[in-house]
Amino acid sequence: MQRRTLLCAVLCLPALLLAQEKVDLSVVNRIKAEAFQNSKVMDHAFYLTDVYGPRLANSPGFFKAAEWAVKTLKGWGLEDARLEKWGPYGRAWSCSRFVLHMLEPQPAPLLAAPLAWSPGTDGAVSGEVVLAPIKTPEEGEKYKGKLKGKFVMTDAPRELAPHIEPDARRQSDADLDRLAQAPDPAQPPARRVGPRMEEARQARLKLARFFASEGVLAVVSEGSNGDDGTLPAAAAGSPDPKDPLPPTSLVLAAEHYNRIARLLEKEIPVRLELEMKVQLSADSIDGANVVADLPGGSKRDQIVMIGAHLDSWQAGTGATDNGAGSAVMLEVVRILTALDLKMDRTVRIALWDAEEQGMIGSREYVKMHFADRDTMALQPEHAHLSVYFNLDNGTGKIRGVYLQGNDMARPIFEAWLAPFKDLGAATIAIRNTGSTDHVSFDEVGLPGFQFIQDPLDYGSRTHHTNMDTYDHLQKADLMQASAILASLVYDAATRPDMLPRKPLPKPQPPPEAKKPEPKKD
Repeated sequence: MQRRTLLCAVLCLPALLLAQEKVDLSVVNRIKAEAFQNSKVMDHAFYLTDVYGPRLANSPGFFKAAEWAVKTLKGWGLEDARLEKWGPYGRAWSCSRFVLHMLEPQPAPLLAAPLAWSPGTDGAVSGEVVLAPIKTPEEGEKYKGKLKGKFVMTDAPRELAPHIEPDARRQSDADLDRLAQAPDPAQPPARRVGPRMEEARQARLKLARFFASEGVLAVVSEGSNGDDGTLPAAAAGSPDPKDPLPPTSLVLAAEHYNRIARLLEKEIPVRLELEMKVQLSADSIDGANVVADLPGGSKRDQIVMIGAHLDSWQAGTGATDNGAGSAVMLEVVRILTALDLKMDRTVRIALWDAEEQGMIGSREYVKMHFADRDTMALQPEHAHLSVYFNLDNGTGKIRGVYLQGNDMARPIFEAWLAPFKDLGAATIAIRNTGSTDHVSFDEVGLPGFQFIQDPLDYGSRTHHTNMDTYDHLQKADLMQASAILASLVYDAATRPDMLPRKPLPKPQPPPEAKKPEPKKD
């Protein structure tokens, strides 16, 4: 009898949760129909990637994409759709022409890409290649006087391994079960890494000064995290106008890099020709986020917010990182407006600038509108944000949600996700996940959530590489994510109460960087 009662309780739990949270299944049904039968998510992705990508922070591509998003949101009837400036960011950089060839010992085109904030060349330049694995100026001492006018390859060649396992994968049931388990409570909390990032920046600048003083023609790196023609996207210099420019810098495909290294090892001279046309502003320009509102009804002063970062790296067109998230958030707004759903709270969309440089756009927005994490001085709007939903882990379908340690939100998400269990979205993880814009909200005590997604080939192929293109987007997964998020936004915007919050965190001033030791006489 007890077993029968227990079984009945378990079977009835989803219905009880739905009743408690008052999930309107008729609205969910309408949202699914619109998301699956009239989807425009791939159209949004097309414009963001094929038309306007890449979208390096504050580049012409970024601002063209942002202006297109503002125009699109206005066309759907959103209010106050705008580019909201958040302050000076740095130099604007873009590359309009890039060609690299081997001239000797055999003519051959080479697969390569420019590194961000690197200056270009004055037309086509050519020179010999030298292999000089240098990571610090100290390591460069033995090459002093030998690098002038040369292409300098700064990485040691590496042996490439065959791909035995597939690049792309879905989350298995075992993977999701592990995520659903609470982490080890003895695990130390994550710490802010400001000083470490600053130390790394200073090391890069010091190395750039060394190469400049030696008069190198260009610095060529291999990247050490790609093969099969995959090139990592990264920065050579700094967007800060106060920092010195590095030499012309590029990354070369591992297979081509290794070929040149083998030739040099056999003392066969190699000569390259490079033409790299770059537009680089002299002064800092203001960064800007895309922001727009879908006004609510009786509680229009309260906000349900959704967002994704619009900026990308320069080697690809920013499809899985993060045209996917931006396209889904635009599709969420399109679905809500197409169905003319009436919601009590205002829904606000934001597409963030400069996430790739440390979540700068969202952090500056949160600081202006909600709170300063360094002091925890609260703005009046802090009391009016119900929840922020973020999407930024590639093109894979949503499999659940990270609670960011917010136990009070567990039964809410269990109820909200119940209608999507048959679409694979059911895992509730108490764990924190980081490195994207929901952190900007969570670290000032606001409910901010990022979703569990199937990894596919995000970490193995597309993340921050030249392969981050439209062709790697998965239409069915983006449609699923759009339906889920539109439903959750509606649930949050019509819920009687705002979402529960964790206690306010203490001020989090950045730790001081280690001061250099005084020079000894």
